[in-house]
Amino acid sequence: MENRTYNDHVLLLEGLKVTQQSTYAAFTLLLIIYIFIMVANIGLIVLISMERSLHQPMYILFCNLPLNDIVGATAMIPRLLWDILTAAPERYITYIECVIQAFFLVGILLGLTIRLSRCRSNIFNPYCDNPSLFKLSCESVLINNIYGFAFTVVLFVSSIGSISLTYLKIAIVCLSSKNSSLNSKALTTCSTHLLVYLIVIGFGVTIIILHRFPKYAELGQMCSVLFLVIPNCLNPIIYGLQTKEIKQRIFRMFHRAKVAA
Repeated sequence: MENRTYNDHVLLLEGLKVTQQSTYAAFTLLLIIYIFIMVANIGLIVLISMERSLHQPMYILFCNLPLNDIVGATAMIPRLLWDILTAAPERYITYIECVIQAFFLVGILLGLTIRLSRCRSNIFNPYCDNPSLFKLSCESVLINNIYGFAFTVVLFVSSIGSISLTYLKIAIVCLSSKNSSLNSKALTTCSTHLLVYLIVIGFGVTIIILHRFPKYAELGQMCSVLFLVIPNCLNPIIYGLQTKEIKQRIFRMFHRAKVAA
């Protein structure tokens, strides 16, 4: 009875596999990344909130991106840092904590997932997500897989289609325009945005594929972490510093601080 209660409420999280020699290096690197994500994204939100000239619909909507990055990074990285310093057999997480983490990271299919009964207690992933919660069940997850696959296909096709159409229109405008300054600005902005998009799509597809091949589990775990970490690091740089008005405000603030010093 005690074992059954334990299995129902406490899960064993595999965490990120690092060697004993690289434990502190991995911890330090991930901590620096987390601090950067938090400082950069909170800084953008504070800047937009304080600068009245940025109180426009475009920049208010822009605040949604750093807010999402903050929530996503906080849902994963602190727990991952803890697990790096914890021996593998001691990486316990309650089922409720696991569900909450999955909700804030990739909670699209969570409603279907939490209704499944559970007969396993191992999460073979650095963090909790829907596929990992699926694998706790001994029931058939066919409906979940069909729904998840259909949703993924629709999401990817609509996303790639809309992005392709947008960039095609931008390319047509640039080709028909003789304004070299406008074309240069469009090329710089679009290329960096496209880079982040391709990184997200690439890691997303890789994770979906590797979930089907257990022998590549470690590579899948690394990709699943990078899938969330890299965009969170690049977003404030690309969408912040490449927005002319925001960049000007940042430089002005640093200039004021330098003069005051």
